[in-house]
Amino acid sequence: MTTLGTTPTTSTGTGTGTATGTAPPEPATAPPTRDAPRLGPIGLFTVLIGAALPMIDFFIVNVALPSIARDLDASPAGLEMVVAGYAVAYAVLLVLGGRLGDTFGRRRLFLLGVVAFGLTSLACGIAPNAWALVAARVAQGAASALMLPQVLATIHATTSGERRAKAVSLYGSVGGVSVVLGQVLGGVLVAADLAGTGWRAVFLVNVPVATAALLLAVRTVPDSRAERPARGDLAGTVLLAASLTALLLPLTEGRAAGWPLWSVLTLLAAPFLTWAFVAVERRAERSGGSPLLPPSLVAAPAVRRGLILGLPIFVGFASWMFVSAVTLQQGLHYGALKAGLTLVPMGVTQFAASVLAPRLAARFGARTLALSAAVHIAGLATVALTALWVPWDRITPLVLAPGLALIGIGGGLQLPLYYRIVLAAVPAARAGAGSGLAATVQQACLAVGVATLGSLFLALVPGAGMRTALAVVLAVQAAGLLGLATLSVRMPRNLG
Repeated sequence: MTTLGTTPTTSTGTGTGTATGTAPPEPATAPPTRDAPRLGPIGLFTVLIGAALPMIDFFIVNVALPSIARDLDASPAGLEMVVAGYAVAYAVLLVLGGRLGDTFGRRRLFLLGVVAFGLTSLACGIAPNAWALVAARVAQGAASALMLPQVLATIHATTSGERRAKAVSLYGSVGGVSVVLGQVLGGVLVAADLAGTGWRAVFLVNVPVATAALLLAVRTVPDSRAERPARGDLAGTVLLAASLTALLLPLTEGRAAGWPLWSVLTLLAAPFLTWAFVAVERRAERSGGSPLLPPSLVAAPAVRRGLILGLPIFVGFASWMFVSAVTLQQGLHYGALKAGLTLVPMGVTQFAASVLAPRLAARFGARTLALSAAVHIAGLATVALTALWVPWDRITPLVLAPGLALIGIGGGLQLPLYYRIVLAAVPAARAGAGSGLAATVQQACLAVGVATLGSLFLALVPGAGMRTALAVVLAVQAAGLLGLATLSVRMPRNLG
């Protein structure tokens, strides 16, 4: 993603989905049939592990990058590719991963993804040089793209009613908690230097976790798939991969590299590749084929509304994680472990709010999003005022805790509600393809958030100072949340 000095930072989150097909859509709220497999508590715990692993690994590597640079004599470009290689492969293959789950069975693809994630984590942990590590990280991103879409798709296809609402809320909480856990765990592992492994431990720790998840999944995760699997869409797959790569690679690499010519040309090519992708998908849908992403998917009002709501949520989240990490580590000179621990209040309240989200949604409906935006804005304002008025050397984790707790509450409500709104339009038979779509949109928003607001922050720091730069970016995030609140009050009260 992006680096600044010796404290590289990235942002991501989780995925969800929507889908449609050429057959008449089934009711989004219809429960599984009597003979449909059902996901039990242990199975839910297992698939949530599968959701957490890719997210944790996105953040856990940040604190290890300085050690990687020293140990492997990695250049700044090499370090960037350790992060960006994972991010781009992850985003590019998410839709395909969901589609494969629909076709060949979500349980099978989940098991395959878990195995691949464990093996590629091992390859990262034993990489002999920087470019071997980059190759292993690309493969790890591909493994994540196989695994993650199956999680929400399995939840959607094997639960219903209140059980589904609770499961989706827990899924939503995984993202925020994984961010904090990744940064804290990364700092602990690098500092502990277990058996002299140093930075390698942040990858090797995935191996036993993936093994445990595999053993649990074999016994507890039911299978589900589309009743009428779609045929392959080679042209759509290639064009989607090309358009996403043209967008995400320059966004994740361009700023740190000084926006070289290749990054500008690649970014300019992205709209044309996207146009070609849409044209191919429209033609396939009109001719009765099996497009990778049917254009009618985004045309569905509920789907489009849900994806639009995600824009301020994920762009804001990505930029918040970036500017907060830079401020804590370079502005306040916190170490990696202390910076991660500073975010614990945000993680705790985010998890608690996500658990309460179904109850609030049942009572207030779509207005819950407006409530979450108000609390979130209050948290951003608290942090901004603290940065502007409190002497820099007196800003401690305890002083920041109230604002971070409010930010966690806002985010904890927004994520599960976003997933719930989008899922309300998804036929269970197509849940995998839809999960890949929404996760891809999310990943693109995360990259855009860092590239735009992150770059704005870095551009303001030399002239205005870090305090003012932080306040400006937080104000822009607050404006986006005001837009979220405005959209939410115009939505139907029932979230589906």
